[in-house]
Amino acid sequence: MKKLISLLLTLSMLLGLAALAGAEDYAVKVSAPSGAPAIALASLAVESPDDYTFVAADAIAAEFASAASDFIIAPLNAGAKLYKAGKSTYKLAAMVCWGNLYIASQKSDFQLSDINEAGITLFGENTINASIALYALAENGITPASVEYLAGAANTQALLLSDENAIVLTAEPALTAAKMKNDAITGYALNDLYQAATGYDGFAQAALFVREETLRDHPDVVKAYLEKAAASCALCESDVAAVADAAVALEILPNAKVAQEAIPHCAIRFVPALEAKEQVERTANVDLSQFGGAVPADDFYYAAE
Repeated sequence: MKKLISLLLTLSMLLGLAALAGAEDYAVKVSAPSGAPAIALASLAVESPDDYTFVAADAIAAEFASAASDFIIAPLNAGAKLYKAGKSTYKLAAMVCWGNLYIASQKSDFQLSDINEAGITLFGENTINASIALYALAENGITPASVEYLAGAANTQALLLSDENAIVLTAEPALTAAKMKNDAITGYALNDLYQAATGYDGFAQAALFVREETLRDHPDVVKAYLEKAAASCALCESDVAAVADAAVALEILPNAKVAQEAIPHCAIRFVPALEAKEQVERTANVDLSQFGGAVPADDFYYAAE
């Protein structure tokens, strides 16, 4: 009998250790667009690069559709719209980027009021970025004389560098790279205009989403990873040099000089889903069409138990 009890205890211990090992050995897979939002997880990705996939911004919808990753960083509105349409099971885990958009020009003594007479070139027609920019300008008494659109921030950056009279919407780290080529460029944070209009320190731009299957099958892994993600975001303020080195090593950013200058202006900040809900809804209400016609439903938000 004693031998049987001893054997059962040994088996129980071995099963327990096996279960623990299984949880620890689970390799979390993450996808993110290459650029500012990916900086949030750079310090984690550089430690296990095989578990991280960096893709072009226009490939993010395909990442949701494939459901191959446990976590995805993506524009908040993209994830919310796909979830509402039943094309994604990914829930909002946390907000990680609160607006890296800037209005810039190389005009002498450039002021935002110049937009009233000269107009502005935005990137991404019919996108949440354009909607936020026009809303923030209007709420601060600025009505563009004209509004033109280019495809992306790289396009408005090129215009900013080539046309001394252009006023454009651009983004970090593109703005920092442009200013290093031309120190006459002046940039104004769109977040300052948004805060003046709403009282919120930035708009809900990029988010960390978690796959429903991972939540169901590996809840402890999800909690543990979110703790690591929060710490990674915090490093973007407390140890910019280390994050810059990681971002360059991963080829998220072009070089350490641009990285160290740009990271503090990318508004990286980890806020758990439920804590961010009010700001998410405020952002959505600027242009509900970008969120599928309504603010996200309650079941869109992940809440740790």
